[in-house]
Amino acid sequence: MMTVRIEPLTSLPNPDWLRMRLALWPDTSAAEHPEEVRLILTDPGRFGQFIAVAENGEALGFAEVALRSDYVNGTTSSPVGFLEGLYVEPAARRQGVARALLDAVVAWAKDRGCRELASDTDLENRASQSVHTRLGFVETERVVYFRRELT
Repeated sequence: MMTVRIEPLTSLPNPDWLRMRLALWPDTSAAEHPEEVRLILTDPGRFGQFIAVAENGEALGFAEVALRSDYVNGTTSSPVGFLEGLYVEPAARRQGVARALLDAVVAWAKDRGCRELASDTDLENRASQSVHTRLGFVETERVVYFRRELT
């Protein structure tokens, strides 16, 4: 297991956070990520974000969590902490970094009165599904979303 320090992310600029967000969500442009982060930082009661840092100061991963009061699939309470994103650098995987980040997320959610933590991933993302299971999540359902344009 790797020694890691978990720190809350409370301001910009943080180039490591932005770089890792782009690695996790490459379909969001590099220009959009800073704007999303700015919006997240304006509402610390609803959003939490954490970065994992090695002893040498190297950024190893990050987690973002939101407080959701709307219905969250598979849950029975409200509000629910929702793990919006979890990323660990490839060289730091399977060394306890994701678990340390999740521990910070769980503490954040409990501090806000949550009894449940939820998350989601794509149906094809087997690696993410495996990580969720190893971190103690239980699959609740599978959903296919549809859309119809109204013209």
